[in-house]
Amino acid sequence: MNILEEIVANKRIEVEEQKKIKPVSVLEKLPLFSTASFSIKRFLLDHNRSGIIAEFKRKSPSKGVINHHPNLTLITTAYAGNGAAGLSILTDNKFFGGSIDDIISARFNAVPILRKDFIIDEYQVIETKAIGADVILLIAAILTPKEIKELTMVAHSLGLEVILEVHNEEELDSIPERMDVIGINNRDLKTFEVNLDTSVRLSSLIPAEKLKISESGIHNIKDLIYLRQFGFNGFLIGENFMKEEDPGLAFMKFVSELNNTLV
Repeated sequence: MNILEEIVANKRIEVEEQKKIKPVSVLEKLPLFSTASFSIKRFLLDHNRSGIIAEFKRKSPSKGVINHHPNLTLITTAYAGNGAAGLSILTDNKFFGGSIDDIISARFNAVPILRKDFIIDEYQVIETKAIGADVILLIAAILTPKEIKELTMVAHSLGLEVILEVHNEEELDSIPERMDVIGINNRDLKTFEVNLDTSVRLSSLIPAEKLKISESGIHNIKDLIYLRQFGFNGFLIGENFMKEEDPGLAFMKFVSELNNTLV
């Protein structure tokens, strides 16, 4: 069993336990369930923003602990206040040290929040709405095309948007017509090797009318500018900022340098 299979197996157990603790009938009564959602599509296309979905995460299976004492409020405030097109917040606890409480705590930010997790069940989509997130991530590598379509329909019925993450040519066949954003992950989820050429290779195979973002392995302005040449509307960047002592300051400097480069 590889790490991705281990994560998914654990997630199935977690979801079934959570259904008993907080059933859908309870989720639907939570205050955030009835709030309007922010559109990641609109924010990615806003030229006054950076196009960067800035990520908050404490650790990962490949890197271990990334930041020992991250202040979620300070970091997400800095991200949102300095032009982030959205916030990506990890909610998996066992492998990434996250929690759904992280999203609830960050909801004061007036930008779209992506719930970054391993979504495999309709319950998680409903839970995402109930905790105040605006976007879910669906990973093609762990879902069938039928599951992707069904989970997307549930998300849209709740006013949520969807980013479908793909890693290779075969997974592009999983893209439903009404998908909001396509994310190309440059990290192989089985080996954790990272290669920006994955985004380059797959970009031409995605219909021109689809919004697309590049994920993982973007370390500097040069990487971002390089990928922009291939039609990417946005970029999901996390470890590059989170590994710094002050991730918010690192993000601010990155965006400032980007703006100066594009002038």
